Amino acid sequence: MSDTTTRPTDSVTAGIGWMVATTLCFASVTGMVRFVGTSVSAPEAAFLRYAFGVLFFSPMVIRLLKRPPKPAVMKLHAIRGTIHGVAVIMWFYAMARLPVAEVTALGYVAPFFVTIGAAVFLNEKLHARRITALLVGLLGTMVILRPGISEFSSAQIVQLCAAPLFAASFLLAKNLTEKADSSEIVLLLSIFCTLILLPFAVFTWTTPSLSDTFWLAMTAAVATLGHFTMTQAFRAAPITITQPIQFLQLVWAALIGVTLFGEPLDPFVMIGGGIVVAAATFISHREAVAARRMVTPPSVATKD
Repeated sequence: MSDTTTRPTDSVTAGIGWMVATTLCFASVTGMVRFVGTSVSAPEAAFLRYAFGVLFFSPMVIRLLKRPPKPAVMKLHAIRGTIHGVAVIMWFYAMARLPVAEVTALGYVAPFFVTIGAAVFLNEKLHARRITALLVGLLGTMVILRPGISEFSSAQIVQLCAAPLFAASFLLAKNLTEKADSSEIVLLLSIFCTLILLPFAVFTWTTPSLSDTFWLAMTAAVATLGHFTMTQAFRAAPITITQPIQFLQLVWAALIGVTLFGEPLDPFVMIGGGIVVAAATFISHREAVAARRMVTPPSVATKD
């Protein structure tokens, strides 16, 4: 009995560890993209990031060609790559124009779309507490954006529009962990994103400097590692447990903005981000409790 109870605990612990590593990777990516700034267009920067990612995985391409995924699984990869590619263009655009912490805080709107998507597409119930948490999260987003106090910038609007697309990508990634291994999921995301981003990059192409090329290659390396660790986290533990850990990224992003770019800590961003973090954490907690109730046998059954 101890064996059956320890394994899930070990798996959850591993999932949390993988997700902490993921937040560090993605926060580092944010800092590098912020450093490149607007010297490279958003579509071109996004294309180079994923093109380098494909190069890093090139030895695996041959293995993939020998044993391609089933058509149904490949279709899921293609859909996810298309959605993610468009979202990444939006994110690169926002990242070059907004403080690091603000982009990260606005990115936390995505978990709310994950919850809504799970209700719509996975038939999960939205109870009153979760609906309340969604409304609180919306309030936190309004605190960050400060409508009536400051005008919405195009970068803020674009980042908000990217949130549901990233949420869809996360849901598809979780689904794919049951059908493919981590390396295949990350490789095919890079391949499909590269193909989707290519025409946009050609249209806006300017020859990048050696410095920009280097940092975008580093972005690809660290982001690819981040997608790998995220996939491992999804595989090891339920998304409802790993989701709250993602909010560590706001801490890393704020530290990067202050120490490397001299960005002030905007109180509206930090307070609004805290509200969003609290609301999304509550949603994840309630979903984890509900999941445990579904798999826990009644007390009578355990007596045997």
